[in-house]
Amino acid sequence: MSLLKRVVGSALAVLPDAVVGRVLPGAYRFRPHQVPASPELPPEGGALVIAPTNYAGQGYLWARSVRERTAVSALSIAVAMPGDFAHEVDLRVPQGVYAASRAWSRSLREALGERASHVLVEAGRRPFGSVLTESLDDQVRWMLERGLTVGYLAHGSDLRLPSRHAARFSDSPFLHGLASERERWERIVSDNLALIERHVLPTLVSTPDLLLDAPHAEWLPVVVDPGAWSTDERVLERRVPVVVHAPSRGVIKGSELVDEALAPLIEEGLIEYRRITGVPHREMPALYREADIVLDQFRIGDYGVAACEALAGGRLVVSSVSRESRAAVHEATGAELPIVEAPAGDLGRVLREVLAERERFRSVAEAGPAFVEALHDGRRSVAALERFLQS
Repeated sequence: MSLLKRVVGSALAVLPDAVVGRVLPGAYRFRPHQVPASPELPPEGGALVIAPTNYAGQGYLWARSVRERTAVSALSIAVAMPGDFAHEVDLRVPQGVYAASRAWSRSLREALGERASHVLVEAGRRPFGSVLTESLDDQVRWMLERGLTVGYLAHGSDLRLPSRHAARFSDSPFLHGLASERERWERIVSDNLALIERHVLPTLVSTPDLLLDAPHAEWLPVVVDPGAWSTDERVLERRVPVVVHAPSRGVIKGSELVDEALAPLIEEGLIEYRRITGVPHREMPALYREADIVLDQFRIGDYGVAACEALAGGRLVVSSVSRESRAAVHEATGAELPIVEAPAGDLGRVLREVLAERERFRSVAEAGPAFVEALHDGRRSVAALERFLQS
């Protein structure tokens, strides 16, 4: 933490929330009435808490899966960021409150210290906020000293080492759109790996490619509610198929590569292309149901929530997924990952092949719902979380 941050943090620490909330800049401002109450945890204790990012709504879905399938109480906490996708979460905390409210940080510590047993720290972020006065290391130590079992939960960039990724993938974002940020992310990931090692933290990763960076970790599959995405609409029936690309962050997903590859097919009238951005998550099922083909990502080499949602709806998913990730799926399920492989440079060719052999690729799409139910409906995720709860 920089000296300037510590100085500013020390100054804010002596002021009441009513003053701090007014002096913070822009989106960080808050009023005392916006400070959430302490989370409701069972009086007998023993709860699992997942905090503080809830990326793609996964913190909530993992916690809900634990509540529904075990006797353990579980709670997800997330910071409300400007422009986020409004995923469901058990406790949402305004950005300014998370960053600087002493009252909120204190009440959360009291609740967890008294009634939680296990905490999963998401994506290298501080669960108790206080970003100007404490480091994540400070907060992990605080929890460990009070007998909490602390685990690290990686979502992607927080544990994906840029140097290793760039060496494996010629289309890596760390060689292209994120090249200027590579050194910064190298430091961030190295610090997170050092934190895990220093405190011997059990580690869970949301996508299998991260096992290359943390081989001691366990894969915690992402969770999708199959019923929310299902449809009776078959794919590749219409003469001009609808192709959808809905990147959460284009520079990571390789959206410029998608646009370039699809331009000739659009010009020839072979596809209808819809690039979707800034849409609330609750509206995505309807948009996917209108799609024949969903293009996921072409720079990372893995698959995540967006791909699983499209698979659950029986859409044909085309993406670039590494051999290691596909092998992890096969090892877990005995089945192949039903995502059509297409490195960015081959995307146009692969889509022409899909258009020419519709029945073959329709059968690939039809395997999607069963695959999601087998690996991503929450059962295997709960099994991984139960192993963490037993540690």
